[in-house]
Amino acid sequence: MLPVTAAQMRDAVHGVLHGDETLTVTALSTDSRQITPGVWFVPIVGEKFDGHDFIDKALEAGAAGCFCARLPEALRPDKTYIQVPDTKGAMKDLAQWYRGQFTLPVVQITGSTGKTTIKEMIAAVLSQRLNTLKTKGNFNGDIGTPLIMLELAPEHQAAVIETGMDAPGQIRNMGEMVQPDFAVIGNIGEAHMEYLGSKEAILRAKCEIFENLRPGGVAVLNGDDELLNTVELPCEILRCGMGDNCNVRVEDVEDLGVNGVRCTVRTAEEAYPLSIPAPGVHMIYAASMAVVIGERLGLTKEEICRGVSQYQPAGERMRVENLPGGRILLNDSYNANPQSMEAAIRILAKTDCGKRIAMLGDMKELGAATEPGHRAMGQLLGELGIDMLLAVGPFCKEYMVPAAKEAGCPDIRWYADKKDAYEDLLAAYTPGSALLLKASHFSGRFDLVADYLREYNFQD
Repeated sequence: MLPVTAAQMRDAVHGVLHGDETLTVTALSTDSRQITPGVWFVPIVGEKFDGHDFIDKALEAGAAGCFCARLPEALRPDKTYIQVPDTKGAMKDLAQWYRGQFTLPVVQITGSTGKTTIKEMIAAVLSQRLNTLKTKGNFNGDIGTPLIMLELAPEHQAAVIETGMDAPGQIRNMGEMVQPDFAVIGNIGEAHMEYLGSKEAILRAKCEIFENLRPGGVAVLNGDDELLNTVELPCEILRCGMGDNCNVRVEDVEDLGVNGVRCTVRTAEEAYPLSIPAPGVHMIYAASMAVVIGERLGLTKEEICRGVSQYQPAGERMRVENLPGGRILLNDSYNANPQSMEAAIRILAKTDCGKRIAMLGDMKELGAATEPGHRAMGQLLGELGIDMLLAVGPFCKEYMVPAAKEAGCPDIRWYADKKDAYEDLLAAYTPGSALLLKASHFSGRFDLVADYLREYNFQD
């Protein structure tokens, strides 16, 4: 973060300053437990907590000052306070002002599934030439986004920003901070159906990303997504995919199972032969989007192809891990919805191994799509010949398990909790087997199953 004075912050957030207006700040924090000397503290008000209760603690720890919606009873003369109506809104206003200090190209990404994959792929390509800032971890909401934007520095030459949402207006709000030159939508699926009611409503919410597109900006869309193909915009649209309507065409797709995907991406300028080091044909969309954005920003063919080949998944997102005894672990435990779970099951089905085991948990936030979404996954397990289903959670019990039985999946077990499955899992996970872990993050933390297996002392 560039040095910002208290006076500049006051003006950016339209607040009232108490203290030293010449104070200079180079970092913000919303966590009173992680204060370092000189940082600016932002007390966030949540449903079950109020950061204002920790202002004194943050100042004692070395914070130079803070935003506050309500002033402490006693103001410290050695600290600076900026009073605002809403601290989260003030952080957003500051980030929006700060973004205006930079002219570098910014890519903003949203979609129902695969946002992080697309972000990491684009960043891998752009980083071949450009010093690229990218969203870290799950900092893709209305608190994480301003913190990431405030990390922009003179050395950065591009930024790739991931944007999530669960309600209308959120992407618009974050777009005001990001002000993208490229606005990317990966797909429209059932994620957040519980809150928005329909895929059409999800589409409308995702399309808020275009409202803050900078002059001359470009929309980059999944050209094989039915709903996204209804989108018309007063800007250039690059549709990426295999369909005839796509102006960034993916051809000669070769699915190599756990070894990744080969394909050719053809733009108006060039043909790019790609080796994608991650499993699943769906990876072609992230790769083709990265290709055309890299091309538009002046990267060479060699740089673009090398960037795609160096892609690495973030966190617990379809990581192929090799465990003792030739066991294969498909760790896709970060989160789940019908689109991402189907892709993961198809990867498992193409894995060259002795036995294919799917340990699946409930998919959350699907609303009316809960029953059909879980039934479809059970049906798919049978159709693709998956050898064993270890199902966890009430939705799996009610919908997925019966559908898997009807589809002919030969070995099906259900558990109320993931730990209840460990004994059966270890017995089934014999040398040469492949195991898929997939569930919504809030339905059971399947990443802990992966941790358990990594630490387990297999005796073969």
